[in-house]
Amino acid sequence: MLSLGLLWRALAGGGHEEKRKEKEDKEKPLRSRAKAMEQERALEVYDIIRTIRDPEKPNTLEELDVVTESCVEVHETSEDEYLVTIRFTPTVPHCSLATLIGLCLRIKLQRCLPFKHKLEIFISEGAHSIEEDINKQINDKERVAAAMENPNLREIVEQCVLEPD
Repeated sequence: MLSLGLLWRALAGGGHEEKRKEKEDKEKPLRSRAKAMEQERALEVYDIIRTIRDPEKPNTLEELDVVTESCVEVHETSEDEYLVTIRFTPTVPHCSLATLIGLCLRIKLQRCLPFKHKLEIFISEGAHSIEEDINKQINDKERVAAAMENPNLREIVEQCVLEPD
């Protein structure tokens, strides 16, 4: 009796295992396509932000290594909607313009990203002396809106995000 029960469980479990494996095999191409789409979107994001000019220098954020391809992550959150996360690295740990750089990143992406997205922008961990405060500022919609109402600040942002000829 005992061996019949074990045999029955083994046979019954085998069928489930086979069905599970079939399902996984069908999902693999979908996952790899989704991953490829996320990587494509990340490159698209990087292409947009790499040409932003530094507020103090004539260089781009890419030239100064403030942004790199690896600092951009994109994850699909629902069908045709993505979470875009950027971690930028100011040139010095006490950079007084880190908030302004974050603001430029946000404004340019809000204007230029051709797909639905939620945007999170952070300073790379340990890259700034007050990174936590700056992260709060550049991810707060009300503070961003208030900053863009300041005509002097808006003019600086516009100059930084202007596409090169």
